[in-house]
Amino acid sequence: MASQLLRRVIGSRSTTHFLSGAANPFPSLLSSSSSPAARIFSSTSTPITATLFPGDGIGPEIAESVKQIFREAEVPIQWEEHYVGEQIDPRTQSFLTWESLESVRRNKVGLKGPMATPIGKGHRSLNLTLRKELNLYANVRPCYSLPGYKTRYDDVDLVTIRENTEGEYSGLEHQVVRGVVESLKIITRQASLRVAEYAFHYAQAHGRKRVSAIHKANIMQKTDGLFLKCCREVAEKYPDIVYEEVVIDNCCMMLVKNPALFDVLVMPNLYGDIISDLCAGLIGGLGLTPSCNIGEGGIALAEAVHGSAPDIAGKNLANPTALLLSAVTMLRHLELHDKADRIQDAILKTIAEGKYRTADLGGKSTTTDFTQAIIDHL
Repeated sequence: MASQLLRRVIGSRSTTHFLSGAANPFPSLLSSSSSPAARIFSSTSTPITATLFPGDGIGPEIAESVKQIFREAEVPIQWEEHYVGEQIDPRTQSFLTWESLESVRRNKVGLKGPMATPIGKGHRSLNLTLRKELNLYANVRPCYSLPGYKTRYDDVDLVTIRENTEGEYSGLEHQVVRGVVESLKIITRQASLRVAEYAFHYAQAHGRKRVSAIHKANIMQKTDGLFLKCCREVAEKYPDIVYEEVVIDNCCMMLVKNPALFDVLVMPNLYGDIISDLCAGLIGGLGLTPSCNIGEGGIALAEAVHGSAPDIAGKNLANPTALLLSAVTMLRHLELHDKADRIQDAILKTIAEGKYRTADLGGKSTTTDFTQAIIDHL
């Protein structure tokens, strides 16, 4: 059974690559020049249709902030909204409908708020569904110190690139005998080469000098060993970029001691999940961290990676910064750089000014007040 599932996982993948591109002061995660959709979008004055998943919990509130700021900035985006269903769609085996996935495939670009999956209920993760069905093979998350917002570290400047489709998150689990369960970690040459190529191309395009492959090959010699072998193979094609390999536990210690030791980090799925959140903590938390998923066929799905925060949902207390900055990366992908710069500058000025900040940033402002302050800075 396991071997049949493995063949299905590997056999479903295509080989098209979608790589990063031109540098940007606040790092653009994608290359607009490498996306056919972006070239079409940038050459027309008609509104651009983008898929929007408001998400759960605080998701609709912060999505409304994005929509309001986009309207005030006159961004030519027409949102095609899709919500999480109330029943499992048998076509996706999750609460995400097939129509919502088709919307992303058709539009090639989207923005996603936080989505919650009940723990231990047997439901397929909503985020995992998106990654699998849309083949979002790389999650790119920059961690930058924000001007005027003080944290334990100054001038943090690194990017995590996480393989998004396999590893421990392949979803291949079964019970061997009662009381014993087994979870398969899948590492393939195809997926490893793909994410490694993306990481090195990203580094080169953005003037980065070092790529660190994060692993635990001293224990998982076959799986992580294959990942490292692929990274080394790609590294040979980029002699101008320093390549190093760092064991995952040592990497965590080094990041906490001195984040400046790292530049671009590339890693398998589970390590990327952990390290990217750790790095977000260096700059103030997930509420300040943009993120974007790169998919085959030119798909780009930007997202807020923080939780749905049901405890404050509907209370007008949520911080929309992460979703806003992720939306900025979406605009850069669409070559709407003037709009992206304008909105990004307004966000950073609002945070640096310190007058209007939500509770997670040490302030007392509501979501509405914070959003209005950004609009005022436009």
